Amino acid sequence: MSDVLHECPPGQGEDPVPPPSRSALDAEAVKVAYRRWAAVYDTVFGGVSGVGRKRAVEAVNALPGTKVLEVGVGTGLALPCYTQNKKITGIDLSGDMLARARERVQKEHLTNVEALLEMDAEETSFADASFDIAVAMFVASVVPHPRKLLSELKRVVRPGGHILFVNHFLAPNGVRGAVERGMARASRSLGWHPDFAMESLLPPDDLARAQIQPVPPLGLFTLVTLDRT
Repeated sequence: MSDVLHECPPGQGEDPVPPPSRSALDAEAVKVAYRRWAAVYDTVFGGVSGVGRKRAVEAVNALPGTKVLEVGVGTGLALPCYTQNKKITGIDLSGDMLARARERVQKEHLTNVEALLEMDAEETSFADASFDIAVAMFVASVVPHPRKLLSELKRVVRPGGHILFVNHFLAPNGVRGAVERGMARASRSLGWHPDFAMESLLPPDDLARAQIQPVPPLGLFTLVTLDRT
C-alpha cells in the first residue's frame, strides 16, 4: 500500500476514435468541477449512485483475476466493497477527490488497496496488460474522449480479462431524453455529460457483444461488461 499516498504522471495513450458530436468538456473543466464537488460528493452523489457502484463491484468480485484498476476512484466510495483477494489500484484526475479516498483507506484499513494515483484515464502510465479487470464508475461521461478511454483500458487489461462501465447514458427519446439534452448546456459546471450516448463510448462491434444491464434507481444507470479479446 506504499503507493497510496503518491501521485503518478500520465504516460502515452493511443489516438482517439472520434465519438459522435457532443458538448465539449476538457480535463481542466473536470478538475475544476470536482474540486468544487469533493467536500460534498459523498452526501450529494453517494446515495443515488450507490446501487450502481455496488452492482459494479459485485460483478468485479465475481470475475476471475485479482489485479483490478478502478478508473475514477473519486473519494473511494466503492473501495470497502471489494473482496480481500482483489488488489485495487485506483486512479482519478482530481487530487481533491483522491485526498479523501486516501483518508478512507487509512481509516478503514483497506489493505488490499495497493495504490491511489492522480492520473489521466485516457493516457495512463501503466504497462500493457497490467490488470485482469478494469472498472470505470461514472467516468465515461466525464472524460473528453470516451473512445480513447476505451482504447486505453483495452491496452492495460490483459487478453481474456474484463472491462466494466457503470454510467448514466442518454435516453434515446421521451421526456427524460429531452430533459437530458436540455441539461447539456450545464456540462462544464456539472463536470459530466447528461446527454452522453452509449455509442459515444462503444463502437458498433463492442456494442453488439457487450453485456448491458439496467441499474436502479429507475434504470437511470447502466452496467456494461466487455470481455477483453
